[in-house]
Amino acid sequence: MKILVTGSSGHLGEALMRVLKDQGKDVLGIDVLPSSYTDQVGSIDDKRFVRENMRNVTHVLHTATLHKPHVATHKNQQFIDTNITGTLNLLEASVEKNARSFIFTSTTSTFGDALTPGPDSPAAWITEEVVPIPKNIYGVTKTAAEDLCQLFYRNHHLPCIVLKTSRFFPEEDDDHAIATNYADANAKVNEYLYRRVDTEDVVSAHLVAMEKASLIGFSKYIISATTPFGKDHLRALRKNAPEVVESLYPEFEKIYARLGWKMFPTIGRVYVNMKARKELGWLPKYDFGYILDRLKSGAGFKSELAAAIGSKGYHRQ
Repeated sequence: MKILVTGSSGHLGEALMRVLKDQGKDVLGIDVLPSSYTDQVGSIDDKRFVRENMRNVTHVLHTATLHKPHVATHKNQQFIDTNITGTLNLLEASVEKNARSFIFTSTTSTFGDALTPGPDSPAAWITEEVVPIPKNIYGVTKTAAEDLCQLFYRNHHLPCIVLKTSRFFPEEDDDHAIATNYADANAKVNEYLYRRVDTEDVVSAHLVAMEKASLIGFSKYIISATTPFGKDHLRALRKNAPEVVESLYPEFEKIYARLGWKMFPTIGRVYVNMKARKELGWLPKYDFGYILDRLKSGAGFKSELAAAIGSKGYHRQ
């Protein structure tokens, strides 16, 4: 078994390389940027580069991408080249080399405008059944890449799993109001209720997807921390989120007060990971309750893996 990790200089790519190397796996990291976890430097939009690095590869973990923060700094064509053409090159090479699985790291950002309910509507309950309405070139290209994965499963029987990850980057929030009014750690811990996931859990999702891909064939999964909310909470979350959170975690206000933190007044969406837990057997650890216990004991909210990788500075580039 040989595993190719694309985007090995990025947050998730580095995390996968660290874990796979620690497990003694035969793994090759490629990225357009050099790093201590990248074996070959080059772009996935270069078909020759991709084919050269697919020798003997049995599993592809495709994390390389231009991200949402790059919308402000990169042209539309660059998103198409990397996110669509690059994915196509990898899929074609995977078929040519008879790869046994192709795991594509996508994003909950593809849901786009479907994530924003009307002013008098309850919070949006986001499952894999929600139809994406991309609102920028990032969402459009990731959605197109998801469709390419489905096409290659249908036409070439290449097992493809799409993992639609929620936020796991450590950089400061790109929403100026959030960054201004909330301590960074405060905002991120709040998000574990509905739209964030720890890097350690994202890695474990990719590894179980790789194991199960040949049995599943093709499917899409939301990869986010397990929410404590149910559909019966959705209307109240729009009106008074702190009250809902306190009803589920009576100690949260005391813990937050000690840290000088506050809960968001409203929550407008909830990502649901039930399908991934049921079909993949994925067992995410870092949810809001687990993190509260860590905070209560004086520990930080990040896993050791996430802390070791640190920030890549995408928002500043």
